[in-house]
Amino acid sequence: RREPLSLVNLKKKNEETGEEELASRLGHCKAKATRHIFLIRHSQYNLDGRADKDRTLTPLGREQAELTGHRLASLGLKFDQIIHSSMTRATETTEIISKHLPGVKKISTDLLREGAPIEPDPPVSHWKPEAVQYYEDGARIEAAFRNFIHRADAKQEEDSYEIFVCHANVIRYIVCRALQFPPEGWLRMSLNNGSITHLVIRPNGRVALRTLGDTGFMPPEKITRT
Repeated sequence: RREPLSLVNLKKKNEETGEEELASRLGHCKAKATRHIFLIRHSQYNLDGRADKDRTLTPLGREQAELTGHRLASLGLKFDQIIHSSMTRATETTEIISKHLPGVKKISTDLLREGAPIEPDPPVSHWKPEAVQYYEDGARIEAAFRNFIHRADAKQEEDSYEIFVCHANVIRYIVCRALQFPPEGWLRMSLNNGSITHLVIRPNGRVALRTLGDTGFMPPEKITRT
C-alpha cells in the first residue's frame, strides 16, 4: 500500500478540476529518492554460550567486524543510520563497525533478532525447530521486513544509505521477500560472518540485489560461516 494511488483519497476528488487535481495530489505522494539497504550479518561468536549474553564475539569475530567496518567506511557513502538486532552478537558487531563510521546514529530493535522465519522448502534434516517457533518468529521477522524494507517516503529528497546489522536467517528471508522470490527458499542461501548484502529500492518500488553475502574484503583465513 505504498503506491501513490493507495495514498490518495479518491472520494475527495474535485469534479471541476478532475484529472489535474488528481495528478497533483499523486505527485505529492510519489517517492523521489532511492534507498540503499546494507544488511550485515554479525561476526563469529561463542557458540558455547547458553544465554544470549554469553554468546559474545570471538577474537576472530572482532577482527571480522573491524574488517567489515573498514570496508563500509571505504565506500565513501554518507550513511544515515545503523539499525541493529538487540542480541549480543549483533550489538557487539555494531559497536565495532560504528567506530569506523563516526557520527552515524545507532538504533537497537527486537524485530531483527534471530529466529525461524518460515518453514524451509526443501526441508533440512539438521535444523528442525518446533512448529510454534515459526509462528512466533515468523510474524516478527515479517514485521521487520514490512517496517524496514520499502520505498522512500515521499518527503525524502535525497538518496539514503542505511545499515542493518542482524542475522543470517533474517537477512535471507528479507532478500527473498524483497525480490519477490518464494520466501520458503531462504535456507538455500549461505552467508558468511560479517558479510555485506546490498539491496537497492527505487522510487517506483523496484528492488535490485547488488551484492549477496560479500566478504571479498576479508583475507580467506578470516572467513567463517558459523
